Amino acid sequence: MNRVAVKPNLIQWALNRAQLSASDLASKFPELADWGHEGVFPTFKQLEDFARTTRVPFGYLFLPEPPDIPLPIADFRTIGVQSPSPSPELLDTIYAMQRRQTWMKETRLECEAEPLDFIGSARIGDNALAIGREMRRALRLEDGWAAKVANWQAAVSLLRESIESLGVIAVINGVVGNNTHRALNVAEFRGFALSDKYAPLIFVNGADAKSAQMFTLAHELAHLWLGAEGSGLSGFQGIFPDGGSVEVFCDQAAAEFLVPESELRAIWQSVKRDASPFETLASRFKVSPIVIGRRAMDLRLVDRQAFFEFYDDYVNRERKKKNDRAGGGDFYNNQNTRVGTQFALQVIRAAKEGRIGFKEAYELTGLNGGAFQDYAKRLGMDLPR
Repeated sequence: MNRVAVKPNLIQWALNRAQLSASDLASKFPELADWGHEGVFPTFKQLEDFARTTRVPFGYLFLPEPPDIPLPIADFRTIGVQSPSPSPELLDTIYAMQRRQTWMKETRLECEAEPLDFIGSARIGDNALAIGREMRRALRLEDGWAAKVANWQAAVSLLRESIESLGVIAVINGVVGNNTHRALNVAEFRGFALSDKYAPLIFVNGADAKSAQMFTLAHELAHLWLGAEGSGLSGFQGIFPDGGSVEVFCDQAAAEFLVPESELRAIWQSVKRDASPFETLASRFKVSPIVIGRRAMDLRLVDRQAFFEFYDDYVNRERKKKNDRAGGGDFYNNQNTRVGTQFALQVIRAAKEGRIGFKEAYELTGLNGGAFQDYAKRLGMDLPR
């Protein structure tokens, strides 16, 4: 039986990258913790299985040192702090979105589409609150729009669809493609923006709470307003962004977009004596109570002590509850957010007209065979079987 001399640090690197430990895989690889030590090595087949399980290219396990696999986009999650290696799930998601963007850009250029003038129309030195108001005007969302929809899901759907109407590919997904065994980690990232004048794209981690998805959609839209300067990955784990001037700008623009100062001031007097004013207003604006509280503090409607007392209590309560994760529901309805209706229609139309093969259409949408045909039918476009 052929054994393979593999270095322990490469095994550990693969585990770390996949966010796994040796104990997680002990049932499948009983000697994993000892591989590379004192002559204990895996067989060729075991190493192949290990590479597949950790989603590491097999050849990487024979390198002299663990490779540095950088993010293909800018990282705005932290400034001055070394982020851990990106997970295979994050990388595969970014690569898939880049393929969609490239295809859509080529398609729009072939149709001689005009560039989108709002992309890159803002600069870091601009007034972020004014940009937030400009974003809202562009989407034609009137004051109080979120209060008029029935629930959080409806608000997220309306906002995503409004963003799509601008020509943006807007995707919300909590897994890689349609693979429910490959969940995206909210602790790793909340979303990212890929700026382009012809095919801008926003991706929101659908594993996050609906109220957080609302903020991420607006936050990533602000990234597009900044253009190439704003393309990158967002995390904003804490209450104050630590990703530098870009994240601060996008946070401020998103806050004004979702919770306009004029609206909040107008209603504050009627709710400020409620037992939970931040949570009361969260239902109205369809954002997290923390967003409301932070906005109220920034506008000096409450002092820092009151906000942080609420913040600590709210975070502790939320840790005891399960977030309203994306997933479940009707498979084909989920594709409207996982693929994006406008993008899907473009791909389906191209396949129907023979401009691309069905194999390419399957790869672009993440839907294969009958699922692609059925989704096309749901969108009113019958395809030959």
